[in-house]
Amino acid sequence: MKIDNISLVNFRNYEKLDISFGNGLNIFYGKNGSGKTNLIEAIYILALTKSFRISNDKLLIKKGSIKSKVKGEIIKNEDTTKYAVVISNEGKIVEINDTKVDKISDYVSRINIIIFNPVDTRLIDEAPVDRRKMINIEISQLNKEYLIILANYNRILKQRNFYLRSMYVNGNNDINYLNILTNKLIEYGLLINKYRSEFIQNINKYITEIYSSIFKSGELKIKYVSSYNNKNNSKLLKSYQQNYKKEMEVGKTLIGIHHDDILFFLDNYNLKEWGSEGQRKNAIISFKLAEIKVINEIKKINPILILDDLFSELDKEKIGNILKLLDKDVQTFMTTTEINKVDKKILKNAKIFKVDNGTIEEDKHE
Repeated sequence: MKIDNISLVNFRNYEKLDISFGNGLNIFYGKNGSGKTNLIEAIYILALTKSFRISNDKLLIKKGSIKSKVKGEIIKNEDTTKYAVVISNEGKIVEINDTKVDKISDYVSRINIIIFNPVDTRLIDEAPVDRRKMINIEISQLNKEYLIILANYNRILKQRNFYLRSMYVNGNNDINYLNILTNKLIEYGLLINKYRSEFIQNINKYITEIYSSIFKSGELKIKYVSSYNNKNNSKLLKSYQQNYKKEMEVGKTLIGIHHDDILFFLDNYNLKEWGSEGQRKNAIISFKLAEIKVINEIKKINPILILDDLFSELDKEKIGNILKLLDKDVQTFMTTTEINKVDKKILKNAKIFKVDNGTIEEDKHE
């Protein structure tokens, strides 16, 4: 899978941009604030319809404009498809081959993309909700049904929390309706647990070797932590029933996949508790690269890879190790502020672009 070209209209600091990419490594260099990350953000939005930097879509629209559009052509198995995401104050519209798609779930998962950026290096230190968000995004690229199931789970969870609060306020001890909601929550939760368990199992098939190949030592493994692990409907229902009085008091559901987490272990030590900053960063990079293998195994294609400001995170040797691991058919986008620090061997095999205040031009860099 490759993105052949992209067009931007009133996106961030780009009033209008049309650019074509190379099939292999594409490097964008320029000063901070010139628009490098804005460009790869647009590529990410074209794939997943949302930004990896902000949650408010309106901030993506160039100041003084009322609408922004990201459009691009994706080549997959020699077929070319046009995709577009239009953002306005009224909301967001997605299109495939110039035809509006009503459901986001019918759009997402068609373009597979993996991104690493400096913010990701803090994922191991962040709250579980941030790691759940990460795996939700990645699994949704593999299975569009996952997004639907997750949305249904969150809808039932909201209803259950509301009913728990109303039971407490009104002194209502009738748990029949609560049991109906609980059983539905368990049904969706078990499906999500299955998707997540399989995803982490697949990651673990590759991540140890990848970590060792890049960083030359250590055995890295991921552990999926969930109250649903190895439980069936009846055991879970019993757990909910034993806790419902406490849940009434706090007004929320205390058990479920909305409390799941993933933990990173290096040589059997929990990196959140014992790992150095460098080890945590290296673990996240290895996780992202393992995802490429998983997507290739399941969907029989290579995803698009984005490495934002990787040169500020790793030395030349480790970056070289990463690029050696990548299949030559993995289209990769990298950004840097200092092109002269990039290994000449890397530059020789790359398509290079200079970014300057909302303009981009190809640079032969000879």
